[in-house]
Amino acid sequence: MATSYVDYTLPNTQFTFDLNQNPFFKKDDQNYINFLSIKQLNTLGNNSLLDIFLSTGNVVEPHIHQNASELVYCISGSAVVSLINPFTNELLNFTITPGQVANVPQGWWHYEMATVDQTHLLAIFDAPVPEAIFGSDILRLTPASVLAHTYCLDENKVKDTLAPIQKTVIVGPPVDCATQVSPATNNMPHPNSQTNAQPYVNRLPYWGTWVDPRIIHEPGCPYYTEPPVNMSYQG
Repeated sequence: MATSYVDYTLPNTQFTFDLNQNPFFKKDDQNYINFLSIKQLNTLGNNSLLDIFLSTGNVVEPHIHQNASELVYCISGSAVVSLINPFTNELLNFTITPGQVANVPQGWWHYEMATVDQTHLLAIFDAPVPEAIFGSDILRLTPASVLAHTYCLDENKVKDTLAPIQKTVIVGPPVDCATQVSPATNNMPHPNSQTNAQPYVNRLPYWGTWVDPRIIHEPGCPYYTEPPVNMSYQG
């Protein structure tokens, strides 16, 4: 149990709160999130929650919580909770229906997608105020030149692909998505699918040696350019 420093005798001591009065994000009337932390309820202690409402095919975008674990409880509807196990490099998909939960350990990359309309999820955190790093922010704030160089991609294509991401998405696809069609079955994660699993490798290429970045060139890479900065590394 978290240690509380609240003076329970004060008139401003809070024991109740209406989450409907504290919206975190709203895409439309079927897709929105309300939020509760110690900032809204000063007796809350070391926990917090998100009240999540989704329609079919809508997804809480890929993200991590750097300061909290997350327990996702399904109140109504159905959703697939997907996460990457960083110890095995496996993508895991778990379907939850009313009364079922999925747990996401602290710092793990994950996302949730509704598979039916009127899906209602409760995300519970073991932190008084949960923090998050969203995938859309990583994509839009990392220079296209760095992504292209790092992954051997066409920089112009990277720029064109990521140009629509102008802000944090949170619940996707965005309302102004021009390419989105009605959610198709093949867009849904397959429960407990591990088709993206990769063998766990506890090393990196060139690790522990001096490297001239100009000579790192993967065979067949048509987009290789000079690195944006000159640097070398010795482990």
